[in-house]
Amino acid sequence: MKLKTVVGGVVAGVGAVAAANAVLSRRAPPLEPALSGEQHTYRWRGIDVRYAEAGDEDAPTLVLLHGVNAAASNGEFREVFDELAEDYHVVAPDLPGFGTSDRPQLRYSAALYEDFVGEFVSEYEEPAVVASSLTAAYLVGADPDVSRMILVCPTERGGPDPMQWLRELIRAPLVGEAVFNLLGSKPSIRYFNADHGYADPSRVSEEWMDYEWRTAHQPNARFAPASFISGYLNSEVDFESALTETDVPVTLVWGRESDLVPLKDGRELAEAADCKLVVFDDAKLLPHVEFPEQFLSTVREEMGVSA
Repeated sequence: MKLKTVVGGVVAGVGAVAAANAVLSRRAPPLEPALSGEQHTYRWRGIDVRYAEAGDEDAPTLVLLHGVNAAASNGEFREVFDELAEDYHVVAPDLPGFGTSDRPQLRYSAALYEDFVGEFVSEYEEPAVVASSLTAAYLVGADPDVSRMILVCPTERGGPDPMQWLRELIRAPLVGEAVFNLLGSKPSIRYFNADHGYADPSRVSEEWMDYEWRTAHQPNARFAPASFISGYLNSEVDFESALTETDVPVTLVWGRESDLVPLKDGRELAEAADCKLVVFDDAKLLPHVEFPEQFLSTVREEMGVSA
């Protein structure tokens, strides 16, 4: 009887988890693009990568590469995309495994993203590139032909040293989905935004919070973040060496209050690699979202277009 009770409890528990996962999946409708402009598909290694494009194609091309987190998408540039398109030919992909792009059940790696960034950026003739946080390392590591780089709080590390057990836990059916549903819950997203993303969390609208929640609850949403959370998306790039050797202008943009990637790192990198450093007061990891007008002015200045 005791064995039957235990087995019954396990079955009931598994059933409850499966039911909860199913309910959350049904609550999240298909995801619409976060950015305006024309929507296109870039076919890469069998993956449909979606990207938004706007502006005059004869204008200088500016590629916008969003950072990586559990609810990442090109919507990170929602506050500046339309305005940048007034001056530039702007292209902003959802990285493979995120946003509206395909999310195959791969074991995502830094090498995969480095290859993707290098090949996607190389589709354009010496574009300028804005890259955020960890994706900046993929850009620098790929070293495509670009005219300049604007790196927002760049970092080589997005998680701990690789932890295989954690990656496989999150990838696992039922339990992994349940764990990721907690990580992608609105309280968790709100905590990350307030603790690391924004100096003033009131700058995050409820509408955007809902979009982040929905992107974290799309089919297969957990597979790319599983590699991020477990450290498998950490880059081997040495920013100091790579930026010292590059022959294109590099501008670093930092939020003064950033703690995940502290300003101290930015100052040391700028001095060692002789890069320009622009610091936004009262901002954390996402200065381009918190102070879009200041960011637009910075980009235009660096690109040689007056505000």
